[in-house]
Amino acid sequence: MSARTASTVIKEDVAKFDALGESWWDPDGPMAPLHRLTPLRIGWARDVIAKRFKRDPLVGAPLAGLDLLDVGCGAGLFLEPLARLGANALGVDPSAASIEVARRHAEETGAKVAYRVATVEELAAEPERFDVVSAMEVIEHSADPAGFVAAAATLLKPGGIFLASTINRTLRSFALAIVGAEYVLRWLKPGTHRWEQFVTPAELSAFARAAGLKVMDREGVVYDPLRRTWRLSPDLGVNYLFAAKKPSPPKAAGP
Repeated sequence: MSARTASTVIKEDVAKFDALGESWWDPDGPMAPLHRLTPLRIGWARDVIAKRFKRDPLVGAPLAGLDLLDVGCGAGLFLEPLARLGANALGVDPSAASIEVARRHAEETGAKVAYRVATVEELAAEPERFDVVSAMEVIEHSADPAGFVAAAATLLKPGGIFLASTINRTLRSFALAIVGAEYVLRWLKPGTHRWEQFVTPAELSAFARAAGLKVMDREGVVYDPLRRTWRLSPDLGVNYLFAAKKPSPPKAAGP
């Protein structure tokens, strides 16, 4: 997404992430909920990618040789761990401040990640294509979710997969993700999300199919307050993970 040119961008949301600065990587700062969620997101993404490309997710560098693009990467909380699993990792974001923090953190940790200030539409206009395109906690900040998914789909190689993490638009998500998380528990700054921008699993599936993708997986994510951790669940009522694949071209018939 790009605050400068792309219609899918909401400039006010970009400004909010610009303001986070170095606090992106503070596990006790404003991104603390995302830090607690990240291990689950990484494990799920690793397993989905490994299954799709016939890798063992627990052996060596299971993502070695795969080209991965993370759209709306922020400061790299999701992307750095995937790079350590062997992926050729590129992160793009409309927030120049977030990209600068991401670059500095990668230099400090030695993570092999490339970062650019760019939009999904700008990348789609270029020739490079990817085995995996991810958009984690991004779609709900897009002014045009269907257009965003369509642009992301064009960035996939045949056989590639699109991964997303987002929030369902339900009364429960309003109560938990907005009232609870932003105003009661103060996990997030009030105004971080707008309920009307949340995307239902049915809508996201329809966007993916319209973009020529086939839905592979939908997993709910629920919070366990006793253990203070997140876990996968069949319950898609609030947070959920989504995967879809771009079909491979049919094999040519033999003589």
